[in-house]
Amino acid sequence: GRDMARRNTAGQLLPLELIDRCVGSKLWIIMKGDKELVGTLRGFDDYVNMVLDDVTEYEINPEGGYRVTKLEQILLNGNNICLLVPGGEGPLGTA
Repeated sequence: GRDMARRNTAGQLLPLELIDRCVGSKLWIIMKGDKELVGTLRGFDDYVNMVLDDVTEYEINPEGGYRVTKLEQILLNGNNICLLVPGGEGPLGTA
């Protein structure tokens, strides 16, 4: 059911299909504003709300550099996501 709604006949990769392939993998997520997150995608819905495990949150400091916060599990609202990087390690290159 859910997969068929995401496929089309031209063999294109639809956005939700790409995210579906990332379940269980590491994602680098760049948010609107000054936050970036790296975590393991556990699940998502059609609004791209996501459940992420083993999350590292990077918040840009006005003075430069990042404030880094570790979080065990989060529910991320999809509204403020700008960019998803499958397999990405985050802004510092290590997660």
